[in-house]
Amino acid sequence: MRERSVEQGNNTTFLKYKQDDEIYSQSGIITPMVITYYGKQYCKLTLGDLTIAINPPEKDSKAMPKPPRFGADIALITTRHPDYSGADTVALGDKEPFVIDGPGSYEIKGIFITGAKSSVTIDGKEYINTVYGFELDNIKIAVLGALADAGTLSPEAKEIAGASDMLFIPVVGGDVFDSAKAYKVATSFSPNVIIPLDADEASLTKFLKEAGQQNTDMQDKATLKRKDLDGKENFIIPLIAQA
Repeated sequence: MRERSVEQGNNTTFLKYKQDDEIYSQSGIITPMVITYYGKQYCKLTLGDLTIAINPPEKDSKAMPKPPRFGADIALITTRHPDYSGADTVALGDKEPFVIDGPGSYEIKGIFITGAKSSVTIDGKEYINTVYGFELDNIKIAVLGALADAGTLSPEAKEIAGASDMLFIPVVGGDVFDSAKAYKVATSFSPNVIIPLDADEASLTKFLKEAGQQNTDMQDKATLKRKDLDGKENFIIPLIAQA
C-alpha cells in the first residue's frame, strides 16, 4: 500500500487514500483515472480495479428508463430522487457497492469521503442534496450533485468545493443550475478542471461559450492523470453521454 499525507481544513478533511499496489505498475507509473458519462448525473470513475458510481438512476427513472449497468465498489448518491438514487443499478457480478447517500464521513477501500449538506427543490419537492469530496490519484474531487442555488451550500460544502482540483457541476437548467449560473459558481471555486453533468449538447455548447472554449471537442469519456491538471484553471472537460 502507498499512503499519502493528510490535509485538513477547518471542518472538512480531505484525507488522502491508500492505493492498492496493483494500481501501480512495476515502473511506478500510475494507472490513469477514467471518467465515463451516461447522462443526467450518472457517471463512472475508474482507477485500476476501483470503480465509483456517481448518481446512478433508479430503474423507474423517467429521465433514464434503462440506465447502463456495471459493478461498482462505491455508489455516491447526492439526492434521494429516482433520477439520482439507483444504487441497485451498479450492483453486478461480484461487486456490491458501498452506498453513501447523505452527509457524514466515510471510509471504504482506503478512500475517505466527506459529505456536506445543501438542498434542492425538484418538481416542487425539497430534497437534501449532499456535496461530496474525496481524493483519487492525488486529485481532490468535489461532486456538487443536483444543485440550483449556491446559497444552500453549507460552510462545509463550500470548503469541499473550494479545495477541489476537479469539480462536477450540473448545467442543464430547470431544477438545477443553467449554463450561466453553473459557470459563475464553478469558477468562483477555481478548480483546475470542471466536469459538467446533467448536460445535453445544447447546454454543453452554452457552457463552453461562457468559458470561451467553443472549439473544445466533446468526448464520451476522459482519461486523466494528476499531471494533466497541472497549470489549468477552470478548464472544462465536456462529456457527451454514451449511448
